[in-house]
Amino acid sequence: MRRIGILTGGGDVPGLNPCIKTVVYRAIEAGVEVVGIRRGWGGLLNYNIDDPTSMSEWVEPLTKQDVRTIDRYGGTHLHTSRTNPGKVGKKMMPAFLEGKFAYQGEKQVADCTPHVLQVLEHLGIDTLIPIGGDDTLSYAVRMHQEGVRVIAIPKTMDNDVFGTDYCIGFSTAITRSVEAINALRTPSGSHERIAVIELFGRNSGETALVSAYLSDADRAIISEVPFDVEKLAAMAVADKKRNPSGYSIIVISEGATMLGGQITEYGQEDAYGHRKLGGIGMIAGEAIKQITGEDIVHQQLAYLMRAGAPDSLDRMVAISFANLAVDQLLQGHSGRMVALQAGQYTTVPADTPLQGLKRVDVSELYDPKNYRPRVHDMLGKPMFLY
Repeated sequence: MRRIGILTGGGDVPGLNPCIKTVVYRAIEAGVEVVGIRRGWGGLLNYNIDDPTSMSEWVEPLTKQDVRTIDRYGGTHLHTSRTNPGKVGKKMMPAFLEGKFAYQGEKQVADCTPHVLQVLEHLGIDTLIPIGGDDTLSYAVRMHQEGVRVIAIPKTMDNDVFGTDYCIGFSTAITRSVEAINALRTPSGSHERIAVIELFGRNSGETALVSAYLSDADRAIISEVPFDVEKLAAMAVADKKRNPSGYSIIVISEGATMLGGQITEYGQEDAYGHRKLGGIGMIAGEAIKQITGEDIVHQQLAYLMRAGAPDSLDRMVAISFANLAVDQLLQGHSGRMVALQAGQYTTVPADTPLQGLKRVDVSELYDPKNYRPRVHDMLGKPMFLY
């Protein structure tokens, strides 16, 4: 092992910086150099071997001094992107690579992996620690298949990476959401309204489910279960009447759908084929107002869920995942993803996230008739339910 390259891809989450710092400290103490790749996989795609200025823009050597204080704040010191070098569209193709790779398929994308491998060789990087969700980690599998040593670390506030019970960023997102939901009780109660609070959660409703469970919201609408807005409206009004303060709270996943409806998407697709989500909370709120005549407090928490420094649990998991990843590399392992399963740190094959989907276990954790979190049998459940 000559040099480790570390990168963060996809959406930023609290906990990334403690993870980066720990990797750097552990590796340097073991006599291994660490290089930070900036803006996710985009750093390797856009690095121009023939341009001396590329080094400072896309790559940075990481020493203990460089990362000494980064664990004190959120986000990612290395910045991030949703770039996929295996599927580069014409708009994302670096000018110096234009004409070197053929565009193929209906979406006209090019596979620039040969360039990425050339950049890694040029930089003397033979080992990668990518930190990301399904999309970022899917290209990590490609790197492993191409012969690059890879130990992946899962992160996503949605907590939906298959193969691990926990991903960096989830706890802080829940903490932020619970605080915001409870804070919104003040204006909702003062104006005697129905509050509809939309949380991130594209495919998995776990953030909405757990946030609603911990904040004791009246109703929770999750991505996995389409909802009847007429039924939800009647429930919200009944909840409001029962409340001495005259309000009710609905928490809803951004990926939720009405019965017979479609997910609310907008904007252009990213490199992994995803368009932005958001707006179902406003749509549901407007529908409830039309049905009931009740005024609505609508709030999208969105990026506030991933803003700021990590909580203690995310710090713990980020630091532990980093130590486990470096342990694996020092032991000569490759093609693994660090994980938490049944409360214990472990590793799984790097392609595990591609082998299935991690979604809310509706039968165990949700009441689809009443749109509420419901733990059907607490005995034997893990500490954090997921």
